Amino acid sequence: MRVKHVEEILKIMRNIEQVRNIGIVAHVDHGKTTTSDSLLAAAGIISQRIAGEALALDYLKVEQQRGITVKAANISLYHEYQGKPYVINLVDTPGHVDFSSHVTRSLRLMDGAILVVDAVEGVMPQTETVLRQSLEERVRPILFINKVDRLIKELKYTPQQIQQRFVEIIKEINYLISIYADGEFKKKWQLDPTSGMVIFGSARDKWGISIPAAQKKGVKFSDIIETYNRGKEAVEEFATKVAPLHEVLLDAVVKFIPNPREAQRYRIPKIWKGDINSDVGKAMMEADPNGPLVYAVSFMRVDPRIRRLVATGRIFSGTLRQGDEVWLINARKTAKVLQVSIYMGPDREVVDEIPAGNIAATLGLEDARTGETVVSVDLKDKVPPFERLQFVSEPVVTVAIEPKNPKDLPKLIDALYKLTIEDPSLQVKINQETGEYLLSGMGPLHIEIALWWLKETYGLEVKTSPPIVVYRETIRTKSQVFEGKSPNKHNKLYISVEPLNEETIKLIQSGEISEDQEPQERARILRDKAGWDYDEAKRIWAIDENFNIFIDKTTGVQHLREVKDTIIQGFRLAMKEGPLAKEPVRGIKVILHDAVIHEDPAHRGPAQIYPAVRNAIYAGILTSKPTLLEPIQKLDIRVPQEYLSNVIAVISRKRGKIIDMKEHGVVMRVIAEIPVAESFDLAAELRSATQGRAFWGTEFSRWAPVPDNMLMDLIRKIRERKGLPPEPPKPEDFITPY
Repeated sequence: MRVKHVEEILKIMRNIEQVRNIGIVAHVDHGKTTTSDSLLAAAGIISQRIAGEALALDYLKVEQQRGITVKAANISLYHEYQGKPYVINLVDTPGHVDFSSHVTRSLRLMDGAILVVDAVEGVMPQTETVLRQSLEERVRPILFINKVDRLIKELKYTPQQIQQRFVEIIKEINYLISIYADGEFKKKWQLDPTSGMVIFGSARDKWGISIPAAQKKGVKFSDIIETYNRGKEAVEEFATKVAPLHEVLLDAVVKFIPNPREAQRYRIPKIWKGDINSDVGKAMMEADPNGPLVYAVSFMRVDPRIRRLVATGRIFSGTLRQGDEVWLINARKTAKVLQVSIYMGPDREVVDEIPAGNIAATLGLEDARTGETVVSVDLKDKVPPFERLQFVSEPVVTVAIEPKNPKDLPKLIDALYKLTIEDPSLQVKINQETGEYLLSGMGPLHIEIALWWLKETYGLEVKTSPPIVVYRETIRTKSQVFEGKSPNKHNKLYISVEPLNEETIKLIQSGEISEDQEPQERARILRDKAGWDYDEAKRIWAIDENFNIFIDKTTGVQHLREVKDTIIQGFRLAMKEGPLAKEPVRGIKVILHDAVIHEDPAHRGPAQIYPAVRNAIYAGILTSKPTLLEPIQKLDIRVPQEYLSNVIAVISRKRGKIIDMKEHGVVMRVIAEIPVAESFDLAAELRSATQGRAFWGTEFSRWAPVPDNMLMDLIRKIRERKGLPPEPPKPEDFITPY
């Protein structure tokens, strides 16, 4: 049965009009994976009886135990619509804010998204985030309002109240589409429930219906309420015979989500900055299976059975075949495709070839990383890569980690390396003073899952410190020019620092400007959108991952070009650990005004140049009103009105502030912000303050300066924790006297 299923799928994959690439996205616990189960049951991959409880795409043990999705999973489904067969390549993504980077990576594979919203909870913070991410990648949404059974059984809503609730949710989603979609799609992608773009139902009870389907079958909301009053068997019969969820969902996918060729015509210009009139550009715009190979990698995963890295990505042009010699643009290496396969949940089915427009898994691309662009060898150095994937959050929580058995240290180092390949939103670094390995993630749960993964996949038992919040160092004013001398006194660099404006940081964050961009284009954007002087903007040498920029404003300095790379590396190292507390530096402009460089290469190596760069930068930072930035979390809380004052008290106690409050019937919606440092016991406090009646979502909001009255105390605590002298250094500690 399975083999026949795969053969049928491969046959249809060759006809691009009959292919759809979709994902299921939502806020945590709104029912994405339960929805996926219904679709898998329809495809005969799991039994209908256990759909909704199997959580088949949550195939990691930790996902089954916790009831949440932590990794994206893929599967290819067969579906017939109006007598025609279709292949639907499905990606199930996590909804918890700590795993939002998986959503970012999944979206590059998709053309459409089923946005799942809990009928009771409505639009939550992560709903808005995943919808915004989808629209930024030009991924078209359709809406599934799930858990309608809760409106009927728990809230005892009348048919009119149910319909009113649907109207509220659809209105809110359409408003978000009008804000976040690109120009032409703001109206085009508005959800029209009368056409079938919105499905209502219960994934757990396996039923779903749209307005056209309800009209065709003569079903009213009063009938659905009546069915629930008649008990479980009546609901099962309704789900099986009248309104099977998989049927209405997949019909909507085929009808409203474009095939890969249609989608690539408007997605390629957004996600690829090459010439769309070139041969490669035209092939991608047409998803041409006979064109040159272009394959975008979204995931690198270690297959636990074979302990090899498997690349998963979308073929935008050409056909991916076993034995192909390919070129990895970002890694600048050739590789050989050893195996090609399609995903069936946790399993991969090996096939000979997969044509453009489809999702493929490959063995042999060990040097590829998330966001890699893979092309035919003959395209080497002829095509630009895809736009970088933009992650909506940054690692803000760190734990120190060591193996329980010291002999396992080499094994731990290897496992951590593989872990960061699989999940680039995790960061690992070594504290040189203490020798500890530091693992940073998006939040406590992200770290917890990573530690579970180390144990489950690599058999490593580890000891960890309590979670530590990661801060950033920055400045508030402009510095004078400082002279940084090399230890041998033969090289001198004259450097000043100043804060970057918020517009510049946003342009880097969104990927609109980047280090590898053409300098004139980058300068034009900075001039027009961030108020830069065009000539200064043309002189950018480097932009690092923490939104710092290095600029060369020198003229006629001898031997400067020969040490350019060493100076840039010195800048990067200085930005990794600032002078206040050895935390990463964020949002500063470093300007090189002048330099004296020794003519003999032996006297101007990294050991001489790095300290000269660092010392001048550090002196500049310490004289420019330096401060720490702390990560701030946005909270979206729904709570019965009688507990509102308790919730406000919890937020105030945690240095939080209320941003907005709205009344939703008997429930209040509170939007607030609190520092991540205050959030570790937030769940317990909110539950206790509301007797478990509040539900909420969180997401990373922004970086904000630590209050001045806390600053020095916090700096000392961080320094002591890192084994540094408690008092931060002074500018004169870095400047050699004349």
